[in-house]
Amino acid sequence: MRIGNGAHGQVQLDIYGELLDAVYLYNKYGEPISHDLWSQLSRLIEWVCQNWDQPDEGIWEVRGGKQPLFYSRLMCWVAVDRALRLAEKRSFPAPMARWLGVRDAIYQQMHTEFWNEELQSFVQTKNGKTLDAACLLAPLVRFISPTDPRWLSTLRAIEEGLVDDSLVYRYKTEDGLIGSEGTFCMCSFWLIECLARSGEVKRARFLLEKTLGYANHLGLFAEELSPSGEHLGNFPQAFTHLALISAAFELNRRLDEKGKG
Repeated sequence: MRIGNGAHGQVQLDIYGELLDAVYLYNKYGEPISHDLWSQLSRLIEWVCQNWDQPDEGIWEVRGGKQPLFYSRLMCWVAVDRALRLAEKRSFPAPMARWLGVRDAIYQQMHTEFWNEELQSFVQTKNGKTLDAACLLAPLVRFISPTDPRWLSTLRAIEEGLVDDSLVYRYKTEDGLIGSEGTFCMCSFWLIECLARSGEVKRARFLLEKTLGYANHLGLFAEELSPSGEHLGNFPQAFTHLALISAAFELNRRLDEKGKG
């Protein structure tokens, strides 16, 4: 019998980007954040500035030991970028020059040490050769343009290496976890949104309608799907449905634009 999750002792640097992005959107569309909250966030960003280049277990909670991961760097970039945007928009006090330097250092490292020239793709680890569906978040968090040549070639590599029909594996490498690997539903919806943003609206719509067919009778998804469409793992999975909503919203917006055109 097992109680709890083995990831409780892991380091996951991506959480800071997810937090700062949420705060940035709340400040923009909800209510202006307070002085006290900004002071707390500033301390977090200082920590990120000192620790972003550390290895960690990342979003997938790998059990094979800490690694320098693309997605963790990506979300550290998001954390610093959103803090800079908040400071500028709200005239909050901040060491702008230093934060800008860190943001640019992360950007440069990702475009050099996480870019595989042979694969013509961003990869999972520094100087690695493994594709990772978490890279699909790069244009969604505005790290790179969805039509940038580097991104389009990464998208092609992911489609060729990680996609089975309309379903997407998060990666195909040994991770120290027990059991067989299914496709990850949220990765499938990330792919759909990336296609919509890159201009492949017709194909994105086809894949969305096809993927929706894997939902159960209540329209819900698990974390993973087997090749036969069986629901595996956490059910229902909140992240999956957030990715579904985001993909559907973006696709609908693109379809509306085409209709008006």
